[in-house]
Amino acid sequence: MERSESEKLILVNREPNGIAFVTINRPKSLNSLTKSMMTDMAQAFKSLDRDGSVRVIILSGAGRAFCSGVDLTSAEDVFKGDVKDLEADPVVQMERARKPIIGAIGGFAVTAGFEIALACDIVVAAKGAKFIDTHARFGIFPSWGLSQKLSRIIGPNKAREVSLTAMPLTAEVAERLGFVNYVVEEGELLKKAREIGEGILKNNQDLVLRYKSVINDGLKLDLGHALALEKERAHDYYNGMTKEQFEKMQQFIAGRSSKKPSSKL
Repeated sequence: MERSESEKLILVNREPNGIAFVTINRPKSLNSLTKSMMTDMAQAFKSLDRDGSVRVIILSGAGRAFCSGVDLTSAEDVFKGDVKDLEADPVVQMERARKPIIGAIGGFAVTAGFEIALACDIVVAAKGAKFIDTHARFGIFPSWGLSQKLSRIIGPNKAREVSLTAMPLTAEVAERLGFVNYVVEEGELLKKAREIGEGILKNNQDLVLRYKSVINDGLKLDLGHALALEKERAHDYYNGMTKEQFEKMQQFIAGRSSKKPSSKL
């Protein structure tokens, strides 16, 4: 028998404007992830990425935690074999997603929850949110990117401190170090994430996808190769444009510049 909507542990909600919401919905267990939740979450991102009506994805957790990690009652099941199952791996599917993913982090993002937050393209956190890496405390080897991504975002010394001591990284410090984009009041969390999503929706959606891709792919390379990648993709992009598309672009720019500049940021 199918679960009712309120009992589903991974909720997906598509809005007509192009924003989709994925919510980890196991608040009584602080949104700890079971094996089936991981599979459902991976499938949700795959499905939303294929859906032409979806432009931006916002990920959040229900209740007072974003995600407290893997439900360790199924630890052996999860870690022994499934670490290699890419189709059921939510972080791999988030990384493969072409569409921008905004993480709305309230409360705790612990270990696997921290890694899921690191897989988002833009992160908004509520005041009091904490990112905690307990891999070293519990003897769990990281496999969703924490050992590599955190040092590249906040610097190796701070990342070593966070991971080797299992000390909390507060939302405020994470913002200062460049991992969190905004820290907001708890009640403003989804509103701010939606505001960023709406800012993305106003732009050329083909270029949004291409831009996310060239940034994320370039981050895996040294600067010289990343600049060459940008040149190569720019060349392919302009080569693929028709005369009419160039004219349309020029008309659009001319139309924008003839309007009185907006005082809004």
